[in-house]
Amino acid sequence: MDLLQRLGRFLDRPGFPWKKLIVGFSLAEYLFEGFLSARQYRVLQEKKPPKALEGEVSQEVFDKSQAYGRAKAKFGFVANLYSQIQNYGIIYYDLLPKLWGLTGVWLTQYVPAKYQGEIVHTLIFFFTYNIITTVLGLPTSYYSTFVLEEKYGFNKSTVKLWIMDMIKGQALMVVFGAPLLSGFLAIVQKTGNSFFYYLWLFSVVVSLFAITIYPIFILPLFNKLSPLEQGPLKTGVENLAKRLKFPLNSLYVIDGSKRSAHSNAYFYGLPWKKHIVIYDTLIEKSETEEVVGVLAHELGHWSLGHTTKLLGISQFHTFYIFALFSVFINNRSLYQSFGFHKEFPIIIGFILFSDALAPMDTVVKLLMNILSRKFEFQADEFAVKLGYSKDLASSLIKLQIQNLSTMNADWMYASYHFSHPILPERLGALGYYGDEKKAETKRMDDEKPVKASDREL
Repeated sequence: MDLLQRLGRFLDRPGFPWKKLIVGFSLAEYLFEGFLSARQYRVLQEKKPPKALEGEVSQEVFDKSQAYGRAKAKFGFVANLYSQIQNYGIIYYDLLPKLWGLTGVWLTQYVPAKYQGEIVHTLIFFFTYNIITTVLGLPTSYYSTFVLEEKYGFNKSTVKLWIMDMIKGQALMVVFGAPLLSGFLAIVQKTGNSFFYYLWLFSVVVSLFAITIYPIFILPLFNKLSPLEQGPLKTGVENLAKRLKFPLNSLYVIDGSKRSAHSNAYFYGLPWKKHIVIYDTLIEKSETEEVVGVLAHELGHWSLGHTTKLLGISQFHTFYIFALFSVFINNRSLYQSFGFHKEFPIIIGFILFSDALAPMDTVVKLLMNILSRKFEFQADEFAVKLGYSKDLASSLIKLQIQNLSTMNADWMYASYHFSHPILPERLGALGYYGDEKKAETKRMDDEKPVKASDREL
């Protein structure tokens, strides 16, 4: 703790150009990601599918996938530029101190004196800022949903549903955001220089709370979960769960088609009580064994401890962020560089600290994606050992076609952005290369173990 305090005093240098440094970080990140996107755009101009997909994907589907990828890339260029201009405008025109001052006026005029203080002031500032950023994001959100996704047949939403989702999101922000942000501020105010220990414990409790209430109170506000009907699919999934000793509590179908034609499946829950959710679009467009193959991959993450490892990494990262924040929280030169000369609000300190941390976040993102892709290969291998190589490969190809996902990728772009390997890499790892490898795939399936006890879980 003494080391952190000494580091904090060292970094608090009057006149240090924090604003220029943070703007430079933001610009460098924007240019770097633009460079990667330009590399990926060249790949999206290729005319033929990768060799691994030549026998699986028609030229028409490949062309449409490439067009969809190019359309998303062009939109990404514009959206990122728009975001960059917003960020620069907020910094250049000192909008943060001006908004803090304006919300302070509202606080004194409309809030009883006994409730006035930094916590209530911060809540007014935060929700005002959130509304402003939401409004500024409406053009890109609307275009993405009702122009881009609509053009390629994915959007199933309506303007009314889109608006209602935003209203619900803002309402949830107030209901849950207010007590969480108040708790965050109160901990920092009352626990002194060791606040980051208590903030971390608070975040652990909040995470467990979120896992518990999300499926009960939040998810039903946006989607309908229905129990999976009796049939071959339910039997297959339940048998798979028993085989792996997965603590399955319930099986649900989610009406993903209400908003999009994209497909997915996932599980959630506490360690002793898990729930599996399958998108209706996945069930509609896949064979029963293919869906079970996808879930064999997903449960592989659980069986191999990936979810536990990622949770541990996440908690370590959270602790590390809060510990570093303790270095910057009293940095007057940072506040003053952004126009805060008399007041030094905690929330502003955290916002500016997050901006200063951008280069490190870039490195963390790269490393986490590398680890995630490794885990994906391991989960695929797990499904193969269970005998689902053919079903998983077939399902991955179908999902690729249904979602018009990127068929190929520039290696630098993929390393930085992709949490999953591209399809040709996954098919290669599965030993699936098209028609000439189907006999080999069948042989692998014929050798699958009969009982879970035949392998080490």
